[in-house]
Amino acid sequence: MSGLDIHNQPLHKLHKQRLAGEISTVEITEHILDRIKKLDNQVKSFIVTYPEEAHQAAQKADDKIKKGEPVDLIEGMPLAIKDIFNVEGTITTCGSKILENYRSPYDATVVKNLKRHNFSLVGKTNLDEFAMGSNNENSAFFKSYNPYNLDCVPGGSSGGSAAAVAAGFCLGALGTDTGGSIRQPASFCGVVGIKPTYGLVSRYGIAAYGSSLDQAGTLASNVKDATLLLQRIAGYDEHDPTSIKLPVADLSTNFDQDITGLKIGVIDNLDLSSCSKEVRENFQQTLKLLSDKGKVEIKKINIPIIEHATATYYIIAMAEASSNLGRYDGIRYGFRAESENLTELYKKSRELGFGDEAKFRILLGTFVLSAGYYDAYYKKAQKVQILLRKQFKQAFNQVDAVITPVAPTTAFKVGENITDPLKIYLTDAFTVPANLTGIPGMSLPAGVGNNNLPIGIQLLADHGKDGTLVKVGDWLERNIEGPTANLAI
Repeated sequence: MSGLDIHNQPLHKLHKQRLAGEISTVEITEHILDRIKKLDNQVKSFIVTYPEEAHQAAQKADDKIKKGEPVDLIEGMPLAIKDIFNVEGTITTCGSKILENYRSPYDATVVKNLKRHNFSLVGKTNLDEFAMGSNNENSAFFKSYNPYNLDCVPGGSSGGSAAAVAAGFCLGALGTDTGGSIRQPASFCGVVGIKPTYGLVSRYGIAAYGSSLDQAGTLASNVKDATLLLQRIAGYDEHDPTSIKLPVADLSTNFDQDITGLKIGVIDNLDLSSCSKEVRENFQQTLKLLSDKGKVEIKKINIPIIEHATATYYIIAMAEASSNLGRYDGIRYGFRAESENLTELYKKSRELGFGDEAKFRILLGTFVLSAGYYDAYYKKAQKVQILLRKQFKQAFNQVDAVITPVAPTTAFKVGENITDPLKIYLTDAFTVPANLTGIPGMSLPAGVGNNNLPIGIQLLADHGKDGTLVKVGDWLERNIEGPTANLAI
């Protein structure tokens, strides 16, 4: 294999090649580290990297292979983790100055699960502060850029992870998704992103933004790798009260399957008027492919209350953010400002430690939870959320999966929407329903638009039916044809 081609190879294929002696884990890792060293100064996907540790992990994996010992798919393979997951002994900044020098004293459960398979952490990726953003411009440290067009954002909040996968700086990555923060950057960066069923993956050890909405998931260059990585982090966790106490199904049984006869739903009252022409055309082309070649039934469904999903999401998410971020007070951990009394300590630590977007969401969340507005906003939003869940449940009694665009447009320019928060929030219109209802969602590349920018397609399935996403997503990946975007780096 040409050394120049390593980062373009799927993780599962590289694993087979190293077991066959065609390549070593060290060669894979050195290639990845070399790309990071030469090119991440343009993309800025990582907050911190661990080249020595990654090299050591690769050497250990190769030693086991030489001895004929079993080696897991991800053992010694360079993976990245969004810097919102606690990894013992590493910095965990959450993209915020308030945690700039904080070192994790313990591992998140998903990190423990990865360590059981002897994974290699190549670095922790940049993100919008406390996962609050859709553009990766809200990080306290620096902006990340889209590797397909460096004038554009990679999406957010898991934009660093998506950009790192797309740029070939890792073979897979972890992200979190509160309102589309895995799926939207996956779409913008032309990779696969999976937000699993709420509770399938433990939230323990992940800095909380919106506790009833947050879910960890995976990003990779292809459906199989994203699925196999998800399989390794999923499972019941007694430390997380929202964790599902059920055995995790073998999602790999859904690879290379026929989808003939499946019913795919299209939400007929979903407002696509905000979508660009290229996104609408790509959506229609994907529907035609599923119908003509996949032999599925495209069925119209109605979710009457979906027009209120975005407003509902932001009320609930900001209310929970206001509660969750109250722990950053300058006393227990994190940044502490110079002050003369306790009240001043609280005020200054938060004023100097939090960025503008975090402050904005905390203030709005505090407002909707206040005594005079709780019933008018937060309580009403909860009622809409319950109704939305019922309507999606009814829809999944008629169809196996639902298909939508991921975002109204391809990646927008850096700085283009940063002064218009409403415009940014509306980019989440197609992704937030999955978080409000707890259902699984997947974004996968479906084409390329203007300015060499990828276009993604979103699949949704019923609660616990993550395998359906894998089956349909894997089929689409194998059958979508046409040009693909070219890296700008």
